Amino acid sequence: MCMRNPCNANLASKLFIGALCALIAVPCPPAFGQGIAADDPVRVATIKGLAEFGDRRQGTDRNRAAIDWIEGQLKSFGCATERLKYVYEPPPRSRPQQGPAPGPVIASGEIRPGAGGSRLRGVTAPTGVNDNPEAQADAKLRELNSQPSAPGPREEVYCTKIGATRPGEMYIIGAHMDGIGWGEAADDNASGTALVMELARVLNSADVRTERSIRFALWNNEETGLNGSRAYVAQRAALQGKEDPPGSGRYTEPKWLGMIQHDMLLFDHGMPRADGTLGLEQRPEADVNIEFQSTSKFADQALKLAFFFRDANEKYATDYPAAVGHHMTNTDSTPFMDFAPAISVREHERGMHIGAGWNPHWHQPSDRYATYSDKDFRLGLNAAQTTLAAIAQLSGAALNR
Repeated sequence: MCMRNPCNANLASKLFIGALCALIAVPCPPAFGQGIAADDPVRVATIKGLAEFGDRRQGTDRNRAAIDWIEGQLKSFGCATERLKYVYEPPPRSRPQQGPAPGPVIASGEIRPGAGGSRLRGVTAPTGVNDNPEAQADAKLRELNSQPSAPGPREEVYCTKIGATRPGEMYIIGAHMDGIGWGEAADDNASGTALVMELARVLNSADVRTERSIRFALWNNEETGLNGSRAYVAQRAALQGKEDPPGSGRYTEPKWLGMIQHDMLLFDHGMPRADGTLGLEQRPEADVNIEFQSTSKFADQALKLAFFFRDANEKYATDYPAAVGHHMTNTDSTPFMDFAPAISVREHERGMHIGAGWNPHWHQPSDRYATYSDKDFRLGLNAAQTTLAAIAQLSGAALNR
């Protein structure tokens, strides 16, 4: 697994190949895998490790145990952790409880409106949330996921790399760690959570410094309506850029320069066929989608940020290109988009593709680690390469001499 530019002697080219192999627990060539032993603790911080907590549905013991585990991993990387607390009281019938209806809907050329301003084209398949425990054939996983969600207090964890020269400016790298559907929430969203945790490990290495601060946030309650990220914005947006205490050079909440969300990174098998089936492997033309929302207050800056990430992908990603779209929706970057440039990095378009039923594992019992192939995981690796290469440049990261 070689980079397109393996001789570039900058931070991204020095660090991310060997480190990110650990993200998905795939073997690395010796030249890039040196220093990552088979029993290295970082290998635990993977999609597979997160799947051990089942679907991590918010308001359950398995969710709370996963938060504790995530925090323990972040602390082991040397990243100073904090928790944000809030209370969640679900509205009545806040989410549909039925599974997907059988069979695809074939669109005969018409274009239909989708989420976030997107437009649905081609063959679409119904979507929904599985809430039937008997749909999960694995008895152990069914038991693990059996405790229902209860309303009340919630917590989510984040950690921060403090900038060496501009600590009052910050990029937020986020993903939600909760899931639903009676599976393992491997794609949605252990994939994004593992990426954020691995970037926290790499960038908090003792030999890495950054000019600007970076916060690594693992949101809770995304599946109930982005409640965890909304709580963060509500509690902390007004604190941006204020020294505490004045003149100290310390900032409770550095100014947000950008928010980059990671949500579903593994599955881009294309449009369903007319009979509803999908290709078994990642489609050759799969790409990493980088989305911003054209209706946001920071749309112009978000567009520039999205294309910066696309350019980083073009230079450093090993397998899959990136495409920019302007219909970001239904993910934890949304609450930030009127406060700072916000983008979402994901497997394919949220509104048009996922909303059209192009991922049959979304919120289903089949969203399990074992469901995905090496090519699926490699798409996630390319997303990680994209973000690490971009954020290393944006934050002014460098290796200590």
